[in-house]
This record gives sequence, structure tokens and C-alpha cells, in this order.
Amino acid sequence: MANDYFQFKQFTIQQSSAAFKVTTDSVLLGSWADFTNAKTILDIGTGTGLLALMAAQRSNAQITAIEPDEMSFCQAKFNISASPWLGRVFLFNYSLQEFVISANTHFDAIITNPPFFTRSLINPDPRKAMTRHTGTLSSEFLLSASAKLLEKSGNLHIVLPVTEGNTFIEIAQSFGLFCHRSLRIKTTPSQSPKRLLMSFGHTEVFPEELSLVVEKGQRHYYSDEYKVLTHDFYLDK
Repeated sequence: MANDYFQFKQFTIQQSSAAFKVTTDSVLLGSWADFTNAKTILDIGTGTGLLALMAAQRSNAQITAIEPDEMSFCQAKFNISASPWLGRVFLFNYSLQEFVISANTHFDAIITNPPFFTRSLINPDPRKAMTRHTGTLSSEFLLSASAKLLEKSGNLHIVLPVTEGNTFIEIAQSFGLFCHRSLRIKTTPSQSPKRLLMSFGHTEVFPEELSLVVEKGQRHYYSDEYKVLTHDFYLDK
């Protein structure tokens, strides 16, 4: 059972009311995404506020975070208010569909850990179903909105399972977004990659493709590369 809070080096995530808790996927994405020179960042579906706060810690940017679930929104509001970056993180109780209609700005970076279950059984908890199933946020709409909201030199940073990620890369091209970097995540050296971190931009380039192993083979016996990537956040790294 997940703890009611997760302590990072510079902030705390309270998560008892959030639809989904802190995950390794989000920590990896927030640690890996490139925010170099970013002045404005959008976090789509912020949940507990984790990715927004990671982006704030790693940049001097103004962060906009949106979250449609009311209870998760309230949880994120608490976490952001208690963080060192309250003055730079702005939270809205909007879905992406609502936000893209009213948005009148562009962002240097967009980051999201989006819904990705497309063929599995729908979770009986409606809040968790909305958070993890693509019925409320399709890849096509996410890409269409990102293409509209990104600056010409901006990047979309996203994490998906490998199969869905490869499909996302193909779909993205029809929206004028191309994969610039990717990182395949393996839980252990002997397992196949489970997650794919990706960064997209408006220009077509030859992508950088790398891999990372989380654990050396035993539970919680983390690889050096994983510890280096997440060092600024985990207390024991």
C-alpha cells in the first residue's frame, strides 16, 4: 500500500487524495526531460503536482500545471503551496480539452505522464480510469494540442509503455512532431524494456536512442545510471 506522502530532497508530495500516487515513471521523466533555457513549461495532468515541482526544481521557468480531477487538483494545490516554488507554479482545475480552448500562450516545454491503457479492462474506480485510460485523452488529441501549444523550438516530454510509445512516435509525425530523444527503461538487465521516455520537437532530426536499467537484478539494488539520473530528488540516491 502506498504511503500517504513521499519525501524528496527539496519537497514533499502528499498523495492520500490523489487518484494515482508517485510512480517511478514520473520520477524518471521529470529527471530526464531537458528544460535547458525553458522559460515556460506546461504539465498536463499534474496529479499530485510531482512533475510540475520537479520541473520547478530543475529550471527557472514559470510552470503551468493542469489537472481535471477535483481531489487530485486539491492535493496538487497543497503540495505546490508547501513547496519552495509557490511563486512560479500556477495550477488550474482544467482538462486539456478545456485548457487548449482558452490558452493564449505558447510553451517552451510540455511534460506529461498521460493515460495509456487502451486495450485493458477499464478500472472500476472512475477517477483511476480517467487517469490511466485513453478514453478521456487520446494520443491524437494530446498531439494536436501539443503541436498548437508548443513554441516552434519547444519540446514535448512524455512517458509511455514501449508498444504504445512506438505507436505514439508514428502518430506524432502526422501532427508535425518528431522524436528527438528516447530512453528505453528496463527494470532489470534480463527484462525487456517496459517504458519509453520520449522528447518531441517540430523539426525532423535523427533521434538519440538510449537505454537505462533501473535495478541491477535484485529488488531495490539500483544501477549507477539510475542513481545518477535521479540523484537530485531521491533522499537515498
